[in-house]
Parts: sequence; structure tokens; C-alpha cells
Amino acid sequence: MSILSCGCFFEGVVAMTWSETMGFFMRNIIKSYLSDESGAAAAEYALILAIIGAGIATAAIALGSSISGALSSAATAISGYTY
Repeated sequence: MSILSCGCFFEGVVAMTWSETMGFFMRNIIKSYLSDESGAAAAEYALILAIIGAGIATAAIALGSSISGALSSAATAISGYTY
């Protein structure tokens, strides 16, 4: 006499085959994967970082030429200075 047929502990429980068990398991994984939104949040943060990075790169390019010009002017002024 098995536990399932004695009616004492698992009364009303039907034994599932391996394929039924795996199907149930896979459905649960797919449901949890579809309802998980943590990947969406990570993608949003990555997009925000990309936008901020592009802004920093643009500012560095724009300010780079200004800084280069200022340093050239300073170098010219210093080289023309006599003691």
C-alpha cells in the first residue's frame, strides 16, 4: 500500500507524470519571466546613462576647442614675456 492510495495524507492528490510536472514547471517559469519588470528598469537606467554620456561627450568636444584656444593664447602671451 502506497502513501497515495492509503488516503491518509495526500487524499485527493493525483500523481502527475514527468511531462505534466515539467509542463507545469515551465509554465510557472514563463509566467514569472513575463511578469518580471526588473529588466525593463535596467534598460531604462542604461538609456539614461547613454543620454548623459552623450551630453558629456558633446560638452567635452565643444569645450575642448575653447580650452585649446585659451591655452594657445596663454602660451603666446607667456612666450612673448621678457624678464
